[in-house]
Amino acid sequence: MRVLALLAAALLLTLCARSASPVTQPVESNPAFRAQQQRFPRVRAAYALHEADLHALLRRNGIPAGQLELYLRAFKVGRRLEAWGRPTGTGEFVLLRTYRLAGTSGTLGPKRRAGDGQVPEGFYSINRFNPDSKYHLSLGLDYPNATDLRHAAPDPGNDIFIHGSNVTIGCLPITDAGIRELYVLAVEARAAGQPTIAVHIFPFELTAENLARRVASPHTGFWQSLVAGYQYFEDYHQLPSE
Repeated sequence: MRVLALLAAALLLTLCARSASPVTQPVESNPAFRAQQQRFPRVRAAYALHEADLHALLRRNGIPAGQLELYLRAFKVGRRLEAWGRPTGTGEFVLLRTYRLAGTSGTLGPKRRAGDGQVPEGFYSINRFNPDSKYHLSLGLDYPNATDLRHAAPDPGNDIFIHGSNVTIGCLPITDAGIRELYVLAVEARAAGQPTIAVHIFPFELTAENLARRVASPHTGFWQSLVAGYQYFEDYHQLPSE
């Protein structure tokens, strides 16, 4: 009887521990999105050129096929766009690729009105996949966001993309070769069930030293509002919850 009682107590503790563990909701994959995109010739060509190499890249970084979660981060100073990835919802992001910005326009500081030539700064996400872009392939950003609308002119502008080519007025061009590869990564992330691909755009690394060098800038207050999100990713290689 004593043995049975001990076994029952152990079973109860196990059940309680299991019930107290957080429940992770499964991410529903969306292979139909990949199939829909591959109906377009430029996307098929991009897959033919890059699919095998990108799957090998993901394997080397511990990301199983069909489980890519993607994050993009851009810096104006240094002219680069970084692609980070991890297995869906698990662990830290790792740097997969760095693409050079093949062209720039405007200056440091946020975009505030249509026609100002500025590349936006802040926290955005991809909201459009354009497989037949004027600039080969393109990924649209949800500019203007709520912060932009609070501070922008009556017409803040729109249609900000990461795209091919090497020309831009306010967008992020990474050459046709670069966008082919990145477009495949983005399609794979969406097909793996990632509903929102974050894109964070910074003027430069938001360190105390870099901010101190530009303390006289009229954009210092705005840049300070971006520091917490920048620093969280630097510290943890995970995205802040908000």
